[in-house]
Amino acid sequence: MGLAAPYSVGTSLPSLQRLPSLKPQICNNYSSPVSSHRHVKCALQLQPQTPPPPTTVTVAPDESLVKRRTLIGLFAFDAVLAYSSLNSSSAAETPCEFQVAPSGLAFCDKVVGAGSQAVKGQLIKAHYVGRLENGKVFDSSYNRGKPLTFRVGVGEVIKGWDEGIIGGDGVPPMLAGGKRTLKIPPELGYGSRGAGCRGGSCIIPPDSVLLFDVEFVSQA
Repeated sequence: MGLAAPYSVGTSLPSLQRLPSLKPQICNNYSSPVSSHRHVKCALQLQPQTPPPPTTVTVAPDESLVKRRTLIGLFAFDAVLAYSSLNSSSAAETPCEFQVAPSGLAFCDKVVGAGSQAVKGQLIKAHYVGRLENGKVFDSSYNRGKPLTFRVGVGEVIKGWDEGIIGGDGVPPMLAGGKRTLKIPPELGYGSRGAGCRGGSCIIPPDSVLLFDVEFVSQA
Protein backbone atom coordinates (compact mmCIF):
# COMPACT_ATOMS: atom_id res chain seq x y z
CA MET A 1 0.00 0.00 0.00
CA GLY A 2 1.22 3.53 -0.72
CA LEU A 3 1.90 6.12 1.92
CA ALA A 4 -1.13 7.98 3.19
CA ALA A 5 -1.45 11.68 2.29
CA PRO A 6 -0.37 14.09 5.10
CA TYR A 7 -3.25 14.56 7.48
CA SER A 8 -4.70 18.10 7.76
CA VAL A 9 -6.78 19.33 10.65
CA GLY A 10 -10.11 20.31 9.22
CA THR A 11 -10.36 17.76 6.45
CA SER A 12 -13.71 16.79 7.88
CA LEU A 13 -14.95 20.40 7.86
CA PRO A 14 -16.21 22.51 4.95
CA SER A 15 -13.49 24.15 2.90
CA LEU A 16 -12.05 27.09 4.75
CA GLN A 17 -11.65 29.01 1.54
CA ARG A 18 -15.43 29.10 1.13
CA LEU A 19 -16.16 30.51 4.60
CA PRO A 20 -16.88 34.30 4.54
CA SER A 21 -14.80 35.99 7.25
CA LEU A 22 -11.24 34.76 7.53
CA LYS A 23 -8.92 36.82 9.68
CA PRO A 24 -5.24 36.12 10.10
CA GLN A 25 -4.40 35.56 13.76
CA ILE A 26 -1.49 34.13 15.67
CA CYS A 27 -1.94 30.49 16.62
CA ASN A 28 0.84 28.66 18.46
CA ASN A 29 3.41 31.12 17.11
CA TYR A 30 2.36 30.39 13.51
CA SER A 31 0.57 32.86 11.29
CA SER A 32 -2.40 31.15 9.71
CA PRO A 33 -5.90 32.13 8.63
CA VAL A 34 -8.46 31.56 11.38
CA SER A 35 -12.14 31.36 10.65
CA SER A 36 -14.84 32.97 12.74
CA HIS A 37 -16.75 29.72 12.48
CA ARG A 38 -17.56 28.65 15.99
CA HIS A 39 -16.31 25.08 15.45
CA VAL A 40 -12.88 26.23 14.28
CA LYS A 41 -10.64 28.00 16.76
CA CYS A 42 -7.32 27.49 14.97
CA ALA A 43 -6.61 25.96 11.61
CA LEU A 44 -3.12 24.64 12.23
CA GLN A 45 -1.41 23.34 9.13
CA LEU A 46 0.92 20.49 9.93
CA GLN A 47 4.15 20.40 7.98
CA PRO A 48 4.16 17.27 5.82
CA GLN A 49 6.99 14.92 6.60
CA THR A 50 9.16 13.83 3.71
CA PRO A 51 8.91 10.05 3.46
CA PRO A 52 12.23 8.20 3.56
CA PRO A 53 13.59 7.15 0.17
CA PRO A 54 12.60 3.61 -0.83
CA THR A 55 15.15 0.99 -0.04
CA THR A 56 16.44 -0.80 -3.10
CA VAL A 57 17.38 -4.40 -2.55
CA THR A 58 19.60 -5.97 -5.17
CA VAL A 59 19.32 -9.72 -5.36
CA ALA A 60 22.17 -11.53 -7.02
CA PRO A 61 20.87 -13.84 -9.78
CA ASP A 62 20.92 -17.53 -9.12
CA GLU A 63 23.68 -18.75 -11.44
CA SER A 64 22.19 -22.23 -11.73
CA LEU A 65 18.79 -20.75 -12.62
CA VAL A 66 20.38 -18.58 -15.33
CA LYS A 67 22.15 -21.62 -16.76
CA ARG A 68 18.95 -23.64 -16.78
CA ARG A 69 17.07 -20.88 -18.57
CA THR A 70 19.88 -20.55 -21.11
CA LEU A 71 19.86 -24.28 -21.79
CA ILE A 72 16.08 -24.33 -22.15
CA GLY A 73 16.32 -21.47 -24.65
CA LEU A 74 18.99 -23.28 -26.65
CA PHE A 75 16.99 -26.52 -26.68
CA ALA A 76 13.91 -24.65 -27.89
CA PHE A 77 15.93 -22.95 -30.65
CA ASP A 78 17.42 -26.30 -31.73
CA ALA A 79 13.94 -27.82 -31.79
CA VAL A 80 12.70 -25.03 -34.09
CA LEU A 81 15.68 -25.54 -36.40
CA ALA A 82 15.17 -29.31 -36.44
CA TYR A 83 11.46 -28.88 -37.21
CA SER A 84 12.21 -26.39 -40.03
CA SER A 85 14.89 -28.70 -41.44
CA LEU A 86 12.51 -31.67 -41.32
CA ASN A 87 9.82 -29.74 -43.17
CA SER A 88 12.31 -28.51 -45.79
CA SER A 89 13.60 -32.05 -46.35
CA SER A 90 10.09 -33.41 -46.69
CA ALA A 91 9.24 -30.73 -49.26
CA ALA A 92 12.46 -31.38 -51.21
CA GLU A 93 11.89 -35.16 -51.26
CA THR A 94 8.42 -35.18 -52.74
CA PRO A 95 8.11 -38.62 -54.32
CA CYS A 96 7.90 -38.91 -58.10
CA GLU A 97 4.79 -40.20 -59.84
CA PHE A 98 6.31 -42.52 -62.41
CA GLN A 99 4.89 -42.98 -65.85
CA VAL A 100 5.59 -46.38 -67.36
CA ALA A 101 6.43 -46.77 -71.04
CA PRO A 102 5.55 -49.93 -73.04
CA SER A 103 9.22 -50.99 -72.81
CA GLY A 104 8.93 -51.17 -69.02
CA LEU A 105 10.99 -48.02 -68.45
CA ALA A 106 9.44 -45.70 -65.85
CA PHE A 107 10.28 -42.01 -65.71
CA CYS A 108 9.43 -38.89 -63.74
CA ASP A 109 10.46 -35.33 -64.61
CA LYS A 110 11.55 -33.30 -61.59
CA VAL A 111 12.70 -30.34 -63.70
CA VAL A 112 11.76 -29.84 -67.34
CA GLY A 113 14.73 -28.27 -69.12
CA ALA A 114 14.60 -25.17 -71.30
CA GLY A 115 17.40 -26.08 -73.71
CA SER A 116 17.53 -28.23 -76.84
CA GLN A 117 16.82 -31.95 -76.84
CA ALA A 118 19.61 -34.40 -77.44
CA VAL A 119 19.99 -35.99 -80.88
CA LYS A 120 21.06 -39.58 -81.47
CA GLY A 121 24.83 -39.80 -81.73
CA GLN A 122 25.35 -36.40 -80.14
CA LEU A 123 27.97 -35.90 -77.41
CA ILE A 124 26.31 -34.72 -74.19
CA LYS A 125 27.20 -34.17 -70.55
CA ALA A 126 25.07 -35.58 -67.75
CA HIS A 127 25.31 -35.81 -63.99
CA TYR A 128 23.70 -38.77 -62.25
CA VAL A 129 23.18 -40.69 -59.02
CA GLY A 130 22.61 -44.45 -59.35
CA ARG A 131 20.74 -46.40 -56.66
CA LEU A 132 19.52 -49.91 -56.14
CA GLU A 133 15.83 -50.42 -55.48
CA ASN A 134 16.53 -50.56 -51.72
CA GLY A 135 17.95 -47.03 -51.89
CA LYS A 136 21.65 -47.94 -51.70
CA VAL A 137 23.79 -45.60 -53.85
CA PHE A 138 26.30 -47.47 -56.03
CA ASP A 139 27.63 -44.61 -58.15
CA SER A 140 27.49 -40.79 -58.39
CA SER A 141 29.12 -38.37 -60.80
CA TYR A 142 28.51 -35.57 -58.28
CA ASN A 143 30.96 -37.23 -55.90
CA ARG A 144 33.61 -37.09 -58.62
CA GLY A 145 32.78 -33.46 -59.33
CA LYS A 146 32.55 -34.07 -63.07
CA PRO A 147 29.60 -34.99 -65.33
CA LEU A 148 29.72 -38.05 -67.58
CA THR A 149 30.43 -37.27 -71.25
CA PHE A 150 29.13 -39.79 -73.80
CA ARG A 151 27.37 -40.19 -77.13
CA VAL A 152 23.72 -40.77 -76.54
CA GLY A 153 21.61 -43.32 -78.42
CA VAL A 154 24.45 -45.44 -79.81
CA GLY A 155 24.92 -48.01 -77.04
CA GLU A 156 27.70 -46.33 -75.05
CA VAL A 157 25.42 -46.50 -71.99
CA ILE A 158 22.70 -48.97 -70.93
CA LYS A 159 19.48 -49.05 -72.95
CA GLY A 160 17.45 -47.47 -70.19
CA TRP A 161 19.67 -44.38 -70.36
CA ASP A 162 19.47 -44.02 -74.13
CA GLU A 163 15.70 -44.35 -74.12
CA GLY A 164 15.28 -42.19 -71.03
CA ILE A 165 17.26 -39.27 -72.49
CA ILE A 166 16.50 -39.33 -76.22
CA GLY A 167 12.92 -40.48 -75.72
CA GLY A 168 10.71 -42.68 -77.86
CA ASP A 169 8.22 -45.49 -77.20
CA GLY A 170 6.03 -43.21 -75.05
CA VAL A 171 8.95 -41.38 -73.36
CA PRO A 172 9.39 -37.66 -74.17
CA PRO A 173 12.96 -36.52 -74.88
CA MET A 174 14.88 -34.69 -72.18
CA LEU A 175 15.83 -31.06 -72.73
CA ALA A 176 19.14 -29.54 -71.65
CA GLY A 177 18.86 -28.33 -68.06
CA GLY A 178 16.26 -30.97 -67.22
CA LYS A 179 16.32 -33.45 -64.34
CA ARG A 180 14.61 -36.84 -64.62
CA THR A 181 14.39 -39.94 -62.49
CA LEU A 182 14.53 -43.22 -64.40
CA LYS A 183 13.40 -46.56 -63.05
CA ILE A 184 15.09 -49.12 -65.25
CA PRO A 185 14.06 -52.79 -65.33
CA PRO A 186 16.81 -55.46 -65.56
CA GLU A 187 16.32 -56.03 -69.32
CA LEU A 188 17.12 -52.35 -69.97
CA GLY A 189 19.95 -52.34 -67.40
CA TYR A 190 22.57 -54.95 -66.56
CA GLY A 191 20.28 -57.97 -66.88
CA SER A 192 21.13 -61.32 -65.34
CA ARG A 193 24.88 -60.58 -65.37
CA GLY A 194 24.81 -57.69 -62.92
CA ALA A 195 27.81 -55.37 -62.77
CA GLY A 196 30.96 -54.88 -60.72
CA CYS A 197 31.04 -58.54 -59.79
CA ARG A 198 34.11 -59.96 -58.10
CA GLY A 199 34.65 -62.91 -55.80
CA GLY A 200 31.00 -63.90 -55.83
CA SER A 201 29.65 -60.43 -54.91
CA CYS A 202 28.40 -57.69 -57.22
CA ILE A 203 28.04 -53.96 -56.81
CA ILE A 204 24.89 -54.29 -58.92
CA PRO A 205 23.41 -57.74 -58.30
CA PRO A 206 21.91 -59.71 -61.24
CA ASP A 207 18.34 -58.85 -62.27
CA SER A 208 18.38 -55.57 -60.36
CA VAL A 209 15.89 -52.77 -60.88
CA LEU A 210 17.90 -49.54 -60.99
CA LEU A 211 16.99 -45.96 -60.13
CA PHE A 212 18.92 -43.12 -61.75
CA ASP A 213 18.55 -39.40 -61.06
CA VAL A 214 19.80 -37.93 -64.34
CA GLU A 215 20.62 -34.26 -64.95
CA PHE A 216 21.06 -33.35 -68.62
CA VAL A 217 23.74 -30.69 -68.16
CA SER A 218 24.45 -29.65 -71.74
CA GLN A 219 25.38 -30.71 -75.21
CA ALA A 220 29.14 -31.13 -75.42
